[in-house]
Amino acid sequence: AAAPGAAMLRRSLWLCLCLCSCPARGLRIHEYLYFQVLSPGDIRYIFTATPAKDFGGVFNTRYDQIHLVPADPPEACGELNNGVFIQDQIALVERGGCSFLSKTRVVQEHGGRAVIIADNAYDNDSFYIEMIQDSSRRTADIPALFLLGRDGYMIRRSLEQHGLPWAVISIPVNVTSIPTYEMMQPPWTFW
Repeated sequence: AAAPGAAMLRRSLWLCLCLCSCPARGLRIHEYLYFQVLSPGDIRYIFTATPAKDFGGVFNTRYDQIHLVPADPPEACGELNNGVFIQDQIALVERGGCSFLSKTRVVQEHGGRAVIIADNAYDNDSFYIEMIQDSSRRTADIPALFLLGRDGYMIRRSLEQHGLPWAVISIPVNVTSIPTYEMMQPPWTFW
């Protein structure tokens, strides 16, 4: 069996090849986008997300410190109780209740810069779902990303434990510029 360090090195090289082949205007379908939680410190990891397949915008700006605000209610299928806190920030939303596009439009209507939709299967630590448009012919302009259920759960749990209304994140993160030994991935996720 290969040493764990060798597997991580192969994964890092693969990521580099994928990211280096990205077009200048944004990510292609089936590519990954990375963000890092800066605060709270117990989840200061680099997380992997996938962009929506056929709706939403792309990240044209890098945000070094922006709030990741869990939506209230979590499914974000209608008016948000904490919409004022989502304005000019990024919303963390939970899958379920309505389409991915509907959630993205709700966050956009509340002035959010982007939405990260976490799977509602809290034990999902490896299966990315392809987010597609619904049949409504509506559009959304802000980026929409899919996050593994375990990652979303752990972020929300940490915020609850610390009594915090949001996390501070950096997005997108260029993982090719980070030495492999400094890559802090969530310990519950296989890379």
